Amino acid sequence: MSQDTIAAPVRGAPPLDIEAMFAMLAGLCASLVAIGLARFAYTPLIPPLIQAHWFTSSQAVTLGAANFAGYLAGALLGRPIAAALSNRTALRLLMLVAALAFFACAFPLSVGWFFVWRFASGLSGGAIMVLVATTILPHIPPARRGFAGGMIFLGLGLGIAASGTLIPQLLRFGLRDTWIGLGTVALVLTAVSWFGWPAGNAPQPATPAAAPGQPAAPPARREGPAMRVLYAQYAANALGLVPAMVLLVDYVARGLGRGAAAGSGYWVLYGVAAIAGPVLCGNVADRIGFRAAYRIALALQALAAGLLALSGNGVLIGVATVILGVFTPGIVPLVLGRIHEMVPHDHAEQRAAWSRATTAFALFQALGGYGYSYLFGATHNNYALIFACGGVALALALLADFALRRRQAGGAR
Repeated sequence: MSQDTIAAPVRGAPPLDIEAMFAMLAGLCASLVAIGLARFAYTPLIPPLIQAHWFTSSQAVTLGAANFAGYLAGALLGRPIAAALSNRTALRLLMLVAALAFFACAFPLSVGWFFVWRFASGLSGGAIMVLVATTILPHIPPARRGFAGGMIFLGLGLGIAASGTLIPQLLRFGLRDTWIGLGTVALVLTAVSWFGWPAGNAPQPATPAAAPGQPAAPPARREGPAMRVLYAQYAANALGLVPAMVLLVDYVARGLGRGAAAGSGYWVLYGVAAIAGPVLCGNVADRIGFRAAYRIALALQALAAGLLALSGNGVLIGVATVILGVFTPGIVPLVLGRIHEMVPHDHAEQRAAWSRATTAFALFQALGGYGYSYLFGATHNNYALIFACGGVALALALLADFALRRRQAGGAR
């Protein structure tokens, strides 16, 4: 069967049992704690950290980057940790580390102390990103994996939304109580997920026997040009998303001169769109296939980045904000599902490919964060240039897919 096989339609797909639903809930809790809250809740906490004289502005930015560095480390170490402990034990431990990091950050004993715990929370997030879906999806019927992937990564969207809504409410009780409140939420979600993780190995699909006189079916193709292009696309996607993740609020507030309240309003809109993103993208992919869905995602993201670069119109910025909000978490189930399309019967290779893809994303996310920061300062706060760079990266990712398809078509002739 071709790599371009369209996923089975949702109509007529087998229903999900209680164990599968509980596993998806556990995955949602993990992505919410270790990525949604651990990463995105820090952004609205930067001004209070500076105002409370916990850290200087430069220290606060450096501590934010510690989470990105930890995420990259976690993406590299996730599979070795699981090999040593089992996926189930590793995921439980990683969620506990992320929860403990929130409590530790309530006590700013030193910059080094804070850096270590921000790094630890990022490591948990990167490792969980590598492990969570590949632990759960093999137990889900193939026709429902788009939906299941969307539900698992719904936690990313919830975390983005919480960063614009929950954090301001917690800050009314004080900065230390905010960190403790986040830790309490993380512990509750860890407890909810504790018994939801699938135990044992994933069921292996039976390989159809060859008919008498017919050659055996060839094994699924593993690493090849298509997979390498997917890694590059996912890395470029990181470069395309970082500008909005870092600069959207500042662009509206200072770049357009509309004030902090307007900037926060767009961030809430971004978060609301992010909640819908994973489930929406997963369901669309179940109907049209993951390759087609990811192409559409890249095209829309490139369009949104172009709108931010070229227009200061409030409505167009709102449209761009919604698009980028949807796909910030929504691309995750799309790329994961694409990997499952390309190596449909090899769970070990699926895990390895997803680990490599996550590492590529994490690396270019970190490089993009530091690179854009340097470029932003060197060009005296040129927002349009930064957004344009993101748009170009996304456009190149889309063109790479069409170039690959032309190459494959030419090779078939």
